[in-house]
Amino acid sequence: MILKGSQRSGGKQLGLHLLKTVENEHVEIHDVSGFVSESVLGAMNEAYALSRGTQCKQYLFSLSLSPPETESVRVEVFERAIAAGEERLGLKGQPRVIVFHEKEGRRHCH
Repeated sequence: MILKGSQRSGGKQLGLHLLKTVENEHVEIHDVSGFVSESVLGAMNEAYALSRGTQCKQYLFSLSLSPPETESVRVEVFERAIAAGEERLGLKGQPRVIVFHEKEGRRHCH
């Protein structure tokens, strides 16, 4: 599994990217937890609102999980990788959004 993470701002742009069906053949919202909102864009708006109260500049941590091109990975494998990443980065229990994309028959996750 190839992991790419970064701190960022721009929750609206990230939310729109996660929902983009033009570049992805299939988009699945797997989890929106720890937010009042149950939607991706609502969760991004909440995160932004919280950042305004704390004057935080990079209020999001974005992680992309991509298996090697030759591998087909089950959802459970992605979930274990996400849990391990949260634990290692001290983000366990924090609000999160998990979205799966399928592009050219290949599944990846954000």
